[in-house]
Amino acid sequence: IFDQLNFLIRHSQAFSSPVFAGEWTANVAPNLEVLVQSCAVVPCTYTHPNERLTNSKINAIWHLKSGMDDRIYSEATTQILENFKGRTKLLGHLGDGNCTLEMIDIKDHDNGPFCFRIELPTGSIDNFTLVDNCVTFKMLANPPDPILTHSTAIQGRPYTVTCSITHTCPSHVPKLTWNRATTDDVVTEVHKNNRFGYWETQSILTFTPEEKDDHREIICTVQFNGERTSKTVLNLYVRVFHTVDLDPLTQCFSTFFCVKAHLRHRKNLTAHQQPEMI
Repeated sequence: IFDQLNFLIRHSQAFSSPVFAGEWTANVAPNLEVLVQSCAVVPCTYTHPNERLTNSKINAIWHLKSGMDDRIYSEATTQILENFKGRTKLLGHLGDGNCTLEMIDIKDHDNGPFCFRIELPTGSIDNFTLVDNCVTFKMLANPPDPILTHSTAIQGRPYTVTCSITHTCPSHVPKLTWNRATTDDVVTEVHKNNRFGYWETQSILTFTPEEKDDHREIICTVQFNGERTSKTVLNLYVRVFHTVDLDPLTQCFSTFFCVKAHLRHRKNLTAHQQPEMI
């Protein structure tokens, strides 16, 4: 559940225009933990107080909170700060109120805050900057390890291990791989939207463990956009059912059948039935 954030931040000239009276609303992820060298997608939506706008009527800008001219994204690429050129773009359709930003090749100094601004056609007095609704990045120097969840492994029964990783870049989802590569293994991939600005990728491995799998390692490796990797290791313990070899006497009592004992019994019986010699 995401709380809608409502802000009205007008350009100084806008106060004289009753035509555009109303309130802009915006919803921007305020804080994101992002991996250095990877990428991030900043969810952003907005609404216009009057009419539905088309892309041709909007100049969308993302800039540093410290100054509207410090632009990290603009349709006019010459206005973008040199450090951000080629690393940012908008996802979605502006006319539908989608101002989502993608940033790739994250640098360790890309902290922000970054703010969204709308500029309408030249001469319009209805320009808005949502400086109270910005996003700040918390940098992760090292990639997080994937999380493994599993149940008890039993010999001869289907067994499932789930490898999960939370990330901030659904446009370049992390790749999850296993160290097993048998033809009998089944791998299923699932993508989830966990919370505003965070997504989850899961790889579900299903196989039937045998006695030879006991004490083997199962390794899940995650590769993020930007080639950063990490892994988690599971030591597999398989509940094995052994066939017990019983000694002959035990087998005899347990099965009520023993050839040797039967033959001995018949021999004794025959001896007792022989007539006495006079």
